[in-house]
Amino acid sequence: MMVDLSSFSEEKFDPKRWINGAVQQRHPQDAVEKHLVDLEMKLQMVSEEIASSLEEQSSSALLRVPRASRDVLRLRDDALSLRSSVANILLFLKKAEGSSAESIATLAKVDTVKRRMEAAYETLQDAAGLTQLSSTVEDVFASGDLPRAAETLANMRHCLTAVGEVAEFANIRKQLEVLEDRLDSMVQPRLTDALNNKKVNVAQEMRGILIRIGRFKSLESYYTKVHLKPIKKLWEDFELRQQSNKLANENHEMGRVSSNFGSQSGLPIISFSRWLPNFYDELLLYLEQEWKWCTLGFPEDYKTLVPKLLIETMSSIGASFISHVNLATGDVVPETKALTKGILDILSGDLPKGVKIQTKHLEALIELHSITGSFARNIQHLFSESDLHILLDTLKAVYLPFETFKQRYGQMERGVLSGGISGLDLRGVSTRIKGVQGVELSETVRRMEESIPQVILLLESATERCISFTGGSEADELILALDDVTLQYISTLQGNLKSLRAVCGIDLVVDTFGARKETGSDRKEAASHARKVDFMSNEEEWSFVQGALQILTVSDCLTSRTSVFEASLRSTLARLSTNLSSSVYGSSLDHNQSHVADNDGNGEFSTAGKASLDVAALRLVDAPEKARRLFNLLEQSKDPRFHALPLASQRVAAFADAVNELVYDVLILKVRQHFNELSRLPVWSSVEETSAHPVPSFSAYPQPYVTNVGEYLLTLPQQLEPLAEGISNSEANAEEAQFFATEWMFKVAEGATALYIEQLRGIQKITDRGAQQLSVDIEYLSNVLSALSMPTPLVLSTFHTCSSTPTDQLKEIVKSDSGNQLDIPTANLVCKMRGLRLD
Repeated sequence: MMVDLSSFSEEKFDPKRWINGAVQQRHPQDAVEKHLVDLEMKLQMVSEEIASSLEEQSSSALLRVPRASRDVLRLRDDALSLRSSVANILLFLKKAEGSSAESIATLAKVDTVKRRMEAAYETLQDAAGLTQLSSTVEDVFASGDLPRAAETLANMRHCLTAVGEVAEFANIRKQLEVLEDRLDSMVQPRLTDALNNKKVNVAQEMRGILIRIGRFKSLESYYTKVHLKPIKKLWEDFELRQQSNKLANENHEMGRVSSNFGSQSGLPIISFSRWLPNFYDELLLYLEQEWKWCTLGFPEDYKTLVPKLLIETMSSIGASFISHVNLATGDVVPETKALTKGILDILSGDLPKGVKIQTKHLEALIELHSITGSFARNIQHLFSESDLHILLDTLKAVYLPFETFKQRYGQMERGVLSGGISGLDLRGVSTRIKGVQGVELSETVRRMEESIPQVILLLESATERCISFTGGSEADELILALDDVTLQYISTLQGNLKSLRAVCGIDLVVDTFGARKETGSDRKEAASHARKVDFMSNEEEWSFVQGALQILTVSDCLTSRTSVFEASLRSTLARLSTNLSSSVYGSSLDHNQSHVADNDGNGEFSTAGKASLDVAALRLVDAPEKARRLFNLLEQSKDPRFHALPLASQRVAAFADAVNELVYDVLILKVRQHFNELSRLPVWSSVEETSAHPVPSFSAYPQPYVTNVGEYLLTLPQQLEPLAEGISNSEANAEEAQFFATEWMFKVAEGATALYIEQLRGIQKITDRGAQQLSVDIEYLSNVLSALSMPTPLVLSTFHTCSSTPTDQLKEIVKSDSGNQLDIPTANLVCKMRGLRLD
């Protein structure tokens, strides 16, 4: 049995707990007494071993203490001795420093004088050499040894730099500049010949001469000048061919008219959009060949020379390129092609007002830009070994002809979208009242509903065009254009709503019904209009109701589609924010530094380097103010509360409100017509006729005005069912459709009740017979409301109670406890109508 003694050293050691634990570890067959005896024996043996070990270690420690004390004393003596030695050394160093400081200062002055003398000696040697070189340089030029002449001029330049601005050498400085120009002109023909005939050795020799005299710009100029000619010839050949074909066609047209040969056609003219890819292919092939040759001829400079050639090429043909792009955009539309004008001419207003920017114009421009984009990607791959800032400048030059168009992108897109909106068939129904058929109203609503997806498609296409053409750099202009055009579209829809209100006669009826003080002619006109409406058949009336209800689908569709489009636009802006942030901030480069970090040595740029070559980054990197405005917009788009189309969103909400108002006015129209002039009915002031003979009394019946309204309200749910079924096209929408129908049913019923109460308040005087009739009418309407699951308003129930109560009991009821269930102001009003005083 092993004894674990580790727990004895613990601070909170519990002997009882330890003994119990040891007993629990015994073998089940062992007796407890025997186990405890063995445990006690082992503990005693262990304690004896520990005591013995402590005694031995104590004796050993006692023997080591005197020895350790002697060692400590010896170390103390050594430390004191060392401290004394160090103090003596410090004292000696202080004395040496004081005596040698003056000597060191003197030696420093001597060294300064020595260096100045050496510099003066070298300057004198340079001056002497400069004089000698100046006197012999003409002989060197006369020998025709251009490398030696370059070396001589380089030495003269070095000597002039050494002597500085000395008046005696001013003439030599001017002479040197003349000689450098002279050597430059001597190198030019040889270098030109070497470049034309691909003479690598001669080209390298001439390059070395120019570099030796600091004329690298001349090397760039001569290289560009030599290779620019064949490239420009490709461009000029196309222009000459176009001019000759155009002239031939004009002559042919004149000959055709004079000889009346109508069957012949003119010579075909190659369009710029078809020719441009061929030009880019030939240009790319030429640059690839030059790149390969320059790696041999100018291994130190090929990464700069060939891109410089392309930059100069695009600069030289830039104006002509813009003109051809402009005309190419006009060729796709017959009107502008006949006028030989393009998209820039339309924007400048030089063309007749009938000529507008069309989608085809912008699509043609984007197609040309896409062709250029493919060429730019090939150039990026070809020049991948060049520094990033050189590649940036090169790609900017490639896209430069399109910059004029991109700067006016917002104006172009606004014109295209505005034309698309104007082309929609949104003609409203006629504003006539008599003879208007419900199908015409339904046709207008159908056109409005069908136009919404067309408009959304227009807006989505505009977003795609912006990304394709500008890379998103004109996103701020795009949003302004989308907002303006959406406002234009919604204004058209609101105009249709106004015409629909006029067609349905809502405004006239509402004005007539709501008027309080009108002239006799106004009342006659209103009554005439009401009679015209009454003459409509029930089928026509319900056609108007169905047409008005269909407008709700237009409002719902417009709200949902614009909301989805806004969400999509925000998502697009978020992606642009991510892409352009890395692109623009990754391309804010210091052009004075080499960009080794942007290139991994294998001709492949880093991710940031590739992003900075994006078409949008190329524009924004040199336009910090525009980039700042754009990034502010993109940053705002990340806010969930951001509205990409702020004005349009407000106008959509206003349109939805106007639609709800129109639908409500149409649904309540019949109620208004029947309740019109209700307060002036003669029945309220009629008295019961007296007779000499007894006549049986009959119960009063509801009047036609209230029965017609009641029948209309009870029929209205059936009219709402088709629209509700259209909404509940799935089980998920069934509850929403039911809520929709109930909501509108309650709106109309509440409106009818409010109109009825308003008319009742206008009754000036009512007799007992009139009160009895009013009680029957109110009871009928209350039953209708109950059938529609609507409670009877307290004001209406007060009218019913006060009109159904006999005159002699009315005052008592109003003043009694039951009057607490009445609307007191209304009860007082009815008492006044019935000629009772409550005082």
